[in-house]
Amino acid sequence: DDEDTFKILISTDIHLGYLEKDAIRGNDSFNTLNEILECAKKNQVDFILLGGDLFHENKPSRRCLHSCITMLRKYCMGDSPVTFNIISDQTVNFNTTQFPWVNYQDENLNISIPVFSIHGNHDDPTGAEGLCALDLLSASGLVNHFGHSHSVERIEISPILLQKGSTKLALYGLGSIPDERLYRMFVNNQVTMLRPKEDQDEWFNLFAIHQNRSKHGPTNYIPEQFLDNFIDLVVWGHEHECLIAPTRNEQQLFYVTQPGSSVATSLSPGEATKKHIGLLRVKGRKMNLQKIPLRTVRQFFIQDVVLADYEDLFTPDTPQVSKKVENLCYAKVSEMLEEAERGRLGCPLTPEKPLIRLRVDYTGGFETFNTSRFSQKFVDCVANPKDIIHFLRKREQKEDIKDEFNVDYGKLVKPTAVEGLRVEDLVKQYFEATEQKVQLSLLTEQGMGKAIQEFVDKDEKDAIEELITYQLEKTQRHLQSRGVTTEQDIDAEIQRFRDSKKNTTEEENDIREAINRARAHRLERGDPDVSDDIADVAMDSDEGSVTLPAATRGRGRGGRARGGRGRGRGAAASEAKPAGRGRSQRSAPASQSRSILQAFQGPSQRSQIGGSTSFGADEVIIDDSDEDIPVMKATRPPPRPSSSSSSFTKHSSQSQSQGSRGVAFDDSDEEDNPFKGHSHRSRR
Repeated sequence: DDEDTFKILISTDIHLGYLEKDAIRGNDSFNTLNEILECAKKNQVDFILLGGDLFHENKPSRRCLHSCITMLRKYCMGDSPVTFNIISDQTVNFNTTQFPWVNYQDENLNISIPVFSIHGNHDDPTGAEGLCALDLLSASGLVNHFGHSHSVERIEISPILLQKGSTKLALYGLGSIPDERLYRMFVNNQVTMLRPKEDQDEWFNLFAIHQNRSKHGPTNYIPEQFLDNFIDLVVWGHEHECLIAPTRNEQQLFYVTQPGSSVATSLSPGEATKKHIGLLRVKGRKMNLQKIPLRTVRQFFIQDVVLADYEDLFTPDTPQVSKKVENLCYAKVSEMLEEAERGRLGCPLTPEKPLIRLRVDYTGGFETFNTSRFSQKFVDCVANPKDIIHFLRKREQKEDIKDEFNVDYGKLVKPTAVEGLRVEDLVKQYFEATEQKVQLSLLTEQGMGKAIQEFVDKDEKDAIEELITYQLEKTQRHLQSRGVTTEQDIDAEIQRFRDSKKNTTEEENDIREAINRARAHRLERGDPDVSDDIADVAMDSDEGSVTLPAATRGRGRGGRARGGRGRGRGAAASEAKPAGRGRSQRSAPASQSRSILQAFQGPSQRSQIGGSTSFGADEVIIDDSDEDIPVMKATRPPPRPSSSSSSFTKHSSQSQSQGSRGVAFDDSDEEDNPFKGHSHRSRR
């Protein structure tokens, strides 16, 4: 700790006001916020950074707002000097208030600990004015609300530039945006992070974001690979599991810390981990994150019980089996209560009554018992007596189907937990663990992983073969140009040639060329699924985004104009009848459930099928690269002047993955989509 070191208290998802009317748990969120602010004052931090969801409700109650304002005034106002300066344009950084400057520089306020916060999905801006609860605190001078994007078509993230002594800190923030929309904007290269033009390598870049980190659907999350690779540390809000120890992203080479919530808002395993906040120290380009356990958080214990595993005690046919199951659950809950009592020793601030959840799997013919009567036994010692027991049952497979063999595939193949792993990660792990004699000598692990991923995810049957063929041809040409003849020299030269390409742009280009060859071969063979996919996706639009052949019509558009002979009718009698919405006149029916990866097609494919389907000028060009494609660090483009600020240069969030992988994506709700520009909604 010195005059060049930033001390930052990091916290996310405080959810102030959660269950505030509950007689037992009503004060939990308020007590924890008080502890967080007290910790900030005790450690004499330079400022507090909140990662969203300060409030649990979009419209907090009077009691909630009053308590929040009282605590912020108590701990964040005072005579202690603020020892860092802001050197960026504050009218751009704080664009949601009529007082566009940081609160500690207001001559009418006496701020000792500034609070910087982005909004979350619980307290996000609403209404015609786009205001949220944080804007009330910002107007009163207690909180500096930043990271609010007003545009739904393009996002430019301008950092707050802070300087303390010789340390320069660029603080980026992006408040909560619906995940599907932000995912689409990243893919369409519509998110730009601005960087200082001068001394770019001297800035420590800190980014606060509030989005889904774990994958909840094809586009219902934000992959870490979407973020720019110049970032040093990402503070990830919205996820409630406390994973505050920084983890390194090996593709983008930045660190991610996930502080988690400070109050349990659901009885799930992720909430059961010990809650912490972080004390971040930054000096120059180096950082240190100290995790501080929260003492006022209510203890939470969760346990799973599978009744089928207790065959030695009872079976579904055992007399009074429900009573025995209830006795087993009583014993399990009592064990968790004893563990909670031991955990409270020496921690007087920890609430007395813990949260207990017992998930009971009664698959196999067992019956449930009365949970209300069971809960009455723990009313005086548990904070959630009404929902201690949660019964669940696995979906049983139908048996004795005619003309099929009764094979229990679950016993033959033991499933393994691979959630979060990608194909290229598995390939990399395999070659790291395998023996030296079976290592790749011609291909790279990244190339093989990408080819297998194309084979698995996109059904590119020729991807692996084309990659091998392409690399073999290129290696042969290299050996011929070097004039290598002996077998020993050939092996050594192949190894050098392979190593020289690893983690370079040349390797990416080779992979891209091989994948394009595989796609071209598939089109040459005339695989029916390719053209059907494109036609089905194109026909899914409300408007004429795709010019159809003369024999095909989409619903709601006549052959000539709106007048004609009635809306949606062709002008000529010889023309075919209008097809239904979202249907093409192909014999094969369109698949109703298609992931976003299957809807993507590369430019090489568009050129092959241009004779049958021509894409209009109002299509949206996007990048088919998603989280599964490892993005290598490439040399950054030279700074370009920005129209929004003369001191920044634009840095595209997808600059690493541009190139020949752009594809056409047709939005099925284009006619009513408010997120498109005017040109995208205009009629052809």
